[in-house]
This record gives sequence, structure tokens and C-alpha cells, in this order.
Amino acid sequence: MKRWDKYKIELPKSRHEAEEFGRGKKGMVMCKECRSVYYKKSWRHGWEEVKPKADKDYPVKFVLCPACAMVKNKQFEGELKIIGAPETRRKELINLIKNFGKRAYERDPLDRLIEIQEKSSALLVTTTENQLAQKLARKIKDAFKRVKTKTSYSPEPSDVVYIEVVFELP
Repeated sequence: MKRWDKYKIELPKSRHEAEEFGRGKKGMVMCKECRSVYYKKSWRHGWEEVKPKADKDYPVKFVLCPACAMVKNKQFEGELKIIGAPETRRKELINLIKNFGKRAYERDPLDRLIEIQEKSSALLVTTTENQLAQKLARKIKDAFKRVKTKTSYSPEPSDVVYIEVVFELP
């Protein structure tokens, strides 16, 4: 018997993406909605990106990717509530949010901007990833200097982040 066998030590599970979505699947999985392809443990943008790398014939299954499933089920991981945006700069703010979401989607097919709701005094932005919402809040703060942010997190089993972005009056 080895010295360390008598100690029953269990380390906490890893919080990596592989743990979040389960083990890697064999073959290829293609999303029915957005045509993203799951191949070798990651989601990629399309068949053209994967085809040259796939040297064997793999079985292809058609399912919804995690981002499309979140949109369909009206779920989100990041929510930004933007309060007090000046009317004169609101269009610029919306364009900034859309372009930021577009660039994030180009890098990773699971990073998506779900919806931008315009209320009379606020904008409500939802995203599929909590890190995307945090980066977007930082980008808004950098672009519009007179902004304060307040971040709150949901209780532990959930990964949802709520960010309030408040524009200060000059």
C-alpha cells in the first residue's frame, strides 16, 4: 500500500467547457439552425472550415448547438440593462452593441447577441455567454466615458451575470 492510498482526497471537478457540455462526441455534429459544426471537441463556423481537416468519413448528426438551444428556450447567461443613454447617442450605442456581437460571433459561433430590447428609458441586451456581456459592458464604458457599471451574479449553480450600465448626466 502506498502512502497516499490511505487518504481519500477528492478534488473538485474542473469548470472547463468540456465539463460544461459533457464529453467530446465522436464524429461530427451539425446545428440545424446556424449550420455550425462540432468537430474534435469544439464548435466551428461551418462545413468549409472543417472539411479540409476531416480526412476520414465521419457520421454526421443534426442537432441544435448550445447557443441555438438557448435562443429557442429563451435562456441567457448575460444581461445588460443600459439606463439613461442620451437620445442623441442611442443609435451609436446600438450600432456599437451589434458590431461587438457580430465580431464575437465571428470568433466563436457560441458567442451570440440574443436580443436588444428598446424601452423608453433603457436598453435591455441579452447574450448567450456571461463573459460576452462583461466584455460588452467594458467596451461601452471605454467608448462613452461617463458611465458606471454594477455587476451582480446569480446564485452558484447558475452562470448568469446581470450588469447595469448607468450613463451619468454631464
